[in-house]
Amino acid sequence: QLAVDLGVRDHIIFENRFVSLEELVQYIGAADVYVTPYLNQEQVVSGTLAYTVGAGKAVVSTPYWYAQELLAEDRGVLVPFANPEAMAASIVDLFNNETERHAMRKRAYQLGREMIWSEVARKYMSSFLRAKGQRTCRFRNTFSISLSKRRQQLPEVNLNYLNMMTDSTGMLQHSMLSVPDYQHGYCTDDNARALIVSVLLENTNPELAAEATRLATRYLAFLWHAFVPATGRFRNFMSYDRHWLEDVGSEDSHARALWALGTVLGRSTQEGLRGLASKLFEATLPAALNFSHTRSWAFTLVGIHEYLRSFFGDRQVQQAREILTERLMEKYRQHSSPDWPWFENELTYANAKLPHAVLLSGRWLFRDDLIETALRSLEWLAQLQCSEEGFFSPIGCQGFYRQGADRAYFDQQPIEAQAMVSACLEAYRVTDDEKWYKEAQRAFEWFLGRNHLCTPVYDVTTGGCRDGLHSDRANENQGAESTLAFLLSLLEMRLSERIVQVPEVLYAAK
Repeated sequence: QLAVDLGVRDHIIFENRFVSLEELVQYIGAADVYVTPYLNQEQVVSGTLAYTVGAGKAVVSTPYWYAQELLAEDRGVLVPFANPEAMAASIVDLFNNETERHAMRKRAYQLGREMIWSEVARKYMSSFLRAKGQRTCRFRNTFSISLSKRRQQLPEVNLNYLNMMTDSTGMLQHSMLSVPDYQHGYCTDDNARALIVSVLLENTNPELAAEATRLATRYLAFLWHAFVPATGRFRNFMSYDRHWLEDVGSEDSHARALWALGTVLGRSTQEGLRGLASKLFEATLPAALNFSHTRSWAFTLVGIHEYLRSFFGDRQVQQAREILTERLMEKYRQHSSPDWPWFENELTYANAKLPHAVLLSGRWLFRDDLIETALRSLEWLAQLQCSEEGFFSPIGCQGFYRQGADRAYFDQQPIEAQAMVSACLEAYRVTDDEKWYKEAQRAFEWFLGRNHLCTPVYDVTTGGCRDGLHSDRANENQGAESTLAFLLSLLEMRLSERIVQVPEVLYAAK
């Protein structure tokens, strides 16, 4: 109606609709002057303005944020908000000054050339490479090699998150970010790991001994409840409402429970814990001799090693160690070659636990052949999992690494770093070669941010540990397995400063 009243009806077309991109481009291409009269200063983007600048058109606009950025340096005309007189004057001036209008169009077009996708992609790549270079240059050793400084440079033990993930039943499996996730309930796997952490906490932090015992009691009670006397096996998964979800758990969960029970018997001073752990260990070890998985054998061997720290004269358990060690060695003989010194034709999860178990057996059985095999395979694994920049780069779980195929680099899991810390510290104790302590440091520093993404996996604010690294970001969930992997690594690094005394009976036997 206003156009009719002003006598310009025949010179104006109103399009009261959203037009297609094809139509929009045609309109912009036909325009001499483009007007964008937004009323809100906080307008941060305008697709039509971007297209118009890219097409090299003269623009008159109100000074919202995006227009201020895009039309700076005389690439357009900015007029005050709610001032139609100023806008009209600017439009008329552009029509009357063809030279200035074309100069403005040229400046806009030149900026638009920097906004095409090929140019944007090039700038992104340049930014990524620059960021990578800057972060790589900032890599530094978290620890000094000086033995006297190791402890003070390790993070403090923070049990806040461990306590938050533990209730009257035991330790919950998963979390949503840093909030416990009740939906997935509990498992024997994680409560066994938590029991190991609690016992090592008693060994390394005397001031936390009472809390360590409280936690260990909770986790051991879970293992006792998980045990099925009729089968001699542990169940694994339990719902949040305390219903078991299976009759028999996995071999790995059973073997980790044996590892935890052995740790109680080999290291704890609490007689109540030791009494129940002894009963459970005796009842559940025979089942492990029928297992078929290499990692189950390895976890069991670590548990046997811990048990024999206190009960070296137990011939039955010694025999079980010899049987399981020979099974691992037979796997090594079947699959190893000069360029693949390994126990299987594939690297999967908790890889370092295999040479770790053989190394323990070799040390305490006085078998140089076992020690040599374990060190050879562990050194190969350490080289394989060391990046060009010098940080720990574990085998990823999205594909793992099959012999003759490409290895997976992501997702990277905390249990890999933990297994490597344990194995390398044992290698350091056996050989007294400082390089193995450096390898343990390398793996531990992965938790603190010395990794592909330069991103801390351990969360100092919560005391929890993120569930790993994707190719582009950290997994922000902080589950039990990840948190326990960090705590176990930290406590083992602290224990590594102590001299491991070999029982005199071993020398007598030798």
